[in-house]
Amino acid sequence: MAASSHNLFPRSPNPSTRSYDSSSVSSATSPRPQTQYLSSLMGTSVRSNTTHPPQPIGIPPLPSVSQPPFQPYTPVTATSVMGRDSLPSNESVASTPGLSSAQLSANVQAQKRAYRQRRKDPSCDACRERKVKCDATETTSCSECSSRNVKCQFTKETNRRMSSIKQVQDLEKQIERVRRENSNLRRTLAERGGQVDVDMEGAEQPSLQLPDLHSEPRKRRRAHPLHDYSRARANFRNVSRGVMKAPVPYRQLPELAAFDQNRPQLPPKDMADRLLNAYYGAVHIMMPILHWPTLQHEFDRLYQNADLRQIPASWLSMFFAVLAVGSLFSSDPYPDRTERASELLEASRNLTDPWNNDFVLDDVRVFFLTSLALNEMNMKSASWAWLGKAVRSGQDLDLHLEVGIRSRVEADMRRRVWWAIYVLDRTLSLDLGRPFMIDDTDCDTALPEPCDDHFLYPEGPVPPLNANPLTHSLHVIINVVRTFSSLRKAFSSLVIERPHLATLDNYLISCQKSFAPACEPNSTLPVAPHMLMPLAYLLNARIHLHRHNLAPGCPPEARGEAIEQCMVIAVETAQLIARTNATLADSATALLVTHIFRSTLFLLFTGYYEFACTCIRALKSIDSRRDIAVPCGRFLSFFIRTLATKQQDVAAMLSRTPAPSYPPQVVSVGPRAIQDALIRDEELLIYVSSDMQAAPETAWVWIGAERDPPAPIPPIVAGRGLAQLEKRTGLNVEERQEWGGWDSLVELARGLAPETPRPVHGYGLSQQILPPIKMEQTPSIPRSGTAGTESSRDSPTAGSSSRISIANII
Repeated sequence: MAASSHNLFPRSPNPSTRSYDSSSVSSATSPRPQTQYLSSLMGTSVRSNTTHPPQPIGIPPLPSVSQPPFQPYTPVTATSVMGRDSLPSNESVASTPGLSSAQLSANVQAQKRAYRQRRKDPSCDACRERKVKCDATETTSCSECSSRNVKCQFTKETNRRMSSIKQVQDLEKQIERVRRENSNLRRTLAERGGQVDVDMEGAEQPSLQLPDLHSEPRKRRRAHPLHDYSRARANFRNVSRGVMKAPVPYRQLPELAAFDQNRPQLPPKDMADRLLNAYYGAVHIMMPILHWPTLQHEFDRLYQNADLRQIPASWLSMFFAVLAVGSLFSSDPYPDRTERASELLEASRNLTDPWNNDFVLDDVRVFFLTSLALNEMNMKSASWAWLGKAVRSGQDLDLHLEVGIRSRVEADMRRRVWWAIYVLDRTLSLDLGRPFMIDDTDCDTALPEPCDDHFLYPEGPVPPLNANPLTHSLHVIINVVRTFSSLRKAFSSLVIERPHLATLDNYLISCQKSFAPACEPNSTLPVAPHMLMPLAYLLNARIHLHRHNLAPGCPPEARGEAIEQCMVIAVETAQLIARTNATLADSATALLVTHIFRSTLFLLFTGYYEFACTCIRALKSIDSRRDIAVPCGRFLSFFIRTLATKQQDVAAMLSRTPAPSYPPQVVSVGPRAIQDALIRDEELLIYVSSDMQAAPETAWVWIGAERDPPAPIPPIVAGRGLAQLEKRTGLNVEERQEWGGWDSLVELARGLAPETPRPVHGYGLSQQILPPIKMEQTPSIPRSGTAGTESSRDSPTAGSSSRISIANII
């Protein structure tokens, strides 16, 4: 009672009459959000008597599962209750119809109890503003308001403002957290060199990350020392033995290899010298993983010192692997060439410790050269397995990282070995349809020195004046294969859309400008055979890119553009072969043979029979020097015979059902109508895709094969190891001979051509080149950098005023 007599303003629930307006105090210190802003953050649910579970301090209660995160905004009225809303005034309560005063009093008391029970220590407006404890009860004012002689009240406007302030503070905290995360993402982006891999959910086309030509990989972060750790290093070297290995530049290796194996006999010096020259002309000019002056010096010392026990087993194994690869590219007759290579590879393998735990750079070279040799011998699965050893042993030596090496020669050899492994990994994985073993984001090895190894010294490169400092083509090959990661991401989509297709193709075409001027498609200069080997990486990648859209799920226009672009690349390949000034037999790689085979299929499929004969003659010049050539010839023989049968069937069908608007004699025998029907043949498209059907992600011919009867398994002949021809070619003696040979393929291909020459689907050529070796003046076929209508727009139309593209045919 004393309190009530002392307080001149007894507690009143009416917010309209008050002597102390707390809203005026808080408005100067806290922002007043707009109504629209608050409407998306606060609900207008009526307070109930149910008890809510306690929430952690400073964390707003989570909405229910069925409740939407943002409630629709409802205007606040005099009767709405929000947060700590005020109670209705006496006038409004008294004026409410249909309720007695007792019922109204009971409702007011129930709302008060529900409101007061929500928190243990509720605060009035004045105590909330002053941030002091409030001891108000349901019937008496608090002591703070009584002492200050102010009204103790709870207004809805003040509580709404205080609730909105809490919401704004929470939003400010969330914004600050988002800013920190954004700053971290920007820092990560800067460290990655600005390349962003955006993974948009629902997006059909992946993002493209194409590196700049001749650009260095992005450097990875390294730990920076803060003090002198010489004492710790000395102790660490002692106590860490058997626990871990130090990084490569600081690793202590034994002087002599622990592996002790009987040394094989060296081949005669003149034979070894001839094999080294063959290796240099076919492999070293593309993959210079050896410092050639040092190798020649060690080679002379090897034959001067007959005691092979003084030679490290790793170097000797590498030397035999080099001779084995050189034997595959030598001009020795078949089968002596392959049998000698098998023996040398076996000698190299016997000198390799299978349980080695301390690798050196020569061990990595052995694994790489063995994988390269097996790939040239058409044993791709074995090559894939040995390539995995090269990748893992190279990563054990930190070849994928740019570490400090004192000698410039050693540092550059490490770079060359790693980039050679990178090239083989990308190329072999793309051909086999398998994942890459090397991730670009894990590597920061710099590009090799732009200098030939004859001008490279321990102090650095010293190129002579007025001389070409670079004779190998490793750099231009690296530019091409670094795009394969983007190709693989594009292949993850069923259809590569035209913008992405054009971007990738234009980038590959820009890579071609780094090659010799004679490699340009419009050039008339003679092409040396060693120029075609690195160029095969580029042409092969473009074929892979465009033929991806041959799948049945692709739209007809996309399939037509894919056929047309593959045909353009095939014609360009045939023209390059026609300008070759020497035979391809001694330097042709398995990659070039495979690319010529794919080009021949598309040339036959689209009606360029004379260009197809050019490619067949090139394969004939290679023949048994590459084990994959004969299986390719057998496949071509089957395809040509199937194509001839299809031509006869289509001609007979057209003669029976002529089009009503054309004379029957024109449509039934017209070569264009026959060609149009053949391009739409699904069975022929399977044969044209050839090795595309080997990858489970791109193959469609095997769908439903589980319901077919089991196919007979050919017997496997054991023994003889790598020298077994059936193991390398997959064909027995009868199968290697039944297809008729290369000359029969030329005759069959010529038999497909009509009696009168004609332009075929957008490319009218006045002259086609037959001999693969002889130099002749050839018409240039412009190459399209994009797929679709642009390629047909740039195509010449000689001899015909009306033409139709393959895309329009399909």
